[in-house]
Amino acid sequence: MVELRPFKGIQYEKEKVEEMNKIITQPYDKISDKMQRKYYQKSDHNYCKLILPKEENRYEIAAQRLNRWMEKNVLQKENDPGIYVYYQDYEVLGERYTRKGFVSAVKLHPFNEDVVLPHEETHKGPKIDRLKMLRATEKNLEAGFMLYSDEEKATIDIFDEVSEKDPLYEATDDLGVHSRVWKIEDEDKIKKVQEALKDEQVVIADGHHRYETAVNYRDEMREKNPDYEEREAFNWRMTYMVPVEDPGLNVLPGHRLLLKEKVEQEHIEEIKRYFEVSELEDGEEETFLKNNDDTSSYILYDDERTLGLRLEDKDGIEKFLSDDYSEDYKNLDVVVLRDAIFEGIMGLQELHIDEDISYERWSEDSIKKVDGGEAKVAFLVNATKPEEVLNVAKNGERMPQKSTDFYPKINSGFMMMDIQAGETL
Repeated sequence: MVELRPFKGIQYEKEKVEEMNKIITQPYDKISDKMQRKYYQKSDHNYCKLILPKEENRYEIAAQRLNRWMEKNVLQKENDPGIYVYYQDYEVLGERYTRKGFVSAVKLHPFNEDVVLPHEETHKGPKIDRLKMLRATEKNLEAGFMLYSDEEKATIDIFDEVSEKDPLYEATDDLGVHSRVWKIEDEDKIKKVQEALKDEQVVIADGHHRYETAVNYRDEMREKNPDYEEREAFNWRMTYMVPVEDPGLNVLPGHRLLLKEKVEQEHIEEIKRYFEVSELEDGEEETFLKNNDDTSSYILYDDERTLGLRLEDKDGIEKFLSDDYSEDYKNLDVVVLRDAIFEGIMGLQELHIDEDISYERWSEDSIKKVDGGEAKVAFLVNATKPEEVLNVAKNGERMPQKSTDFYPKINSGFMMMDIQAGETL
C-alpha cells in the first residue's frame, strides 16, 4: 500500500559551509525567538534562514535565499537518487539510545484512503503558513516523520550494514543529539526496503500539519498541471521512516497540569472506587510509574499530597468510556485520565489548552509549576507506547491532545527534496 522512491537530495556542499553543527536546526515549529536569534548568529548559512526567516516577508526571503545558495553551490542537488539512512544517538532520562530510520520520498495519500494514517487532530493556522512556504520554495525543506512495522527487521538489517561505513554527514545539535546520515544508491537494497513496506499502513508520528499541507499543495499542482504524471515529485513527500520495533524509538510522556481546578477530597473518595491509591514520598514518582505500567497509573501531585493511582476496577470505569472506542483506545492511559477522572469524576467536560490545562515533558518541571503556583495540580503519566500509536491509528481513531512526544525531533538541514513542476522520481 505504501510507495517509496529514492530522490536526488539537495544538500550542503561541505567545502562551502562551516561544520554541520552550525548549520542544522530543530524543526521550524520548535524554534523559539531566542533559538532563532542564536541560529542566525551561528552561521551565514544556518538552515533556520530557510525554514523560519526572521524577516517580515519570510516566504519571499526564503525562496530568494535558497535560489542564491544554489546558484553559489552552497546547496547542490545530487546527480543520482537514493534513500538516506539516518541514525540519531541521544540520551534521555539517564539512558543512551540510537534511533534508526531512513528518509525517502513517500507517495502522498489523503487520510481517507487509509494508507497514511494520522494519530492526532490538526489545526488550520500552521497549515496555511507551511503552504505559503511550499509555494514560495517549491521544496520539501523538512522531512515528515512516520512509523511502520518491520517485525522481520528486514529494513533494520540493511541500515546496520550501511552504517558500518563512514557517514556522508554527521553533526551534534544544540540538545546534544548526534545525527549520522548515509546514502543508499544500491537498487537491490532500495528494492528490499520498498518490498518490506509495500503492504503496510504507516502512521504519522510528527508533522501532521506539514503532511496535510503537502497533500493540499499536490492538489494545487495537479489542477495547474492536468497532464501530470504520478512520478512527478509534487505527488510525494520527503519522509523519515522508523520501525516501531526499533528499541531506540522513544515517546516521552505528556504530563497534565490543571491550572484552575483542585482535586477535592470527594474526588479522591470517588477515585478510590476504581483505583488503588497510595501515599508516596518525594522522589518516588518515577519509580511508581515505572513499576505500574501494566495498567493505567498516575501520580497526583498538589500542595497537599503526592498520591499514586493504579487502576484496579477496569470494568467499573467502562461507564465513563464511549461504546465507540476500540479496546486499544480504551486502554490508553491518557484516555482513561481524561474520560474517567477529569470528565467523569471531576466533571471537567471541556479543558482549553493554556487556559484550563497545560502539558509538560518532564515530571520535575510539572512539580515545579505546582510548587510555584502556576498550576493547581499535576497528573504525571507514563508515556504512550509506539505500538499503541500504531494500533490506535489503524483503528481510525485519533488520540487526545499531547498524547505523544517523540524524542528526539528530526534535525532540519541535512537534505531537502525538489518538488517543482517537472521534477520526477
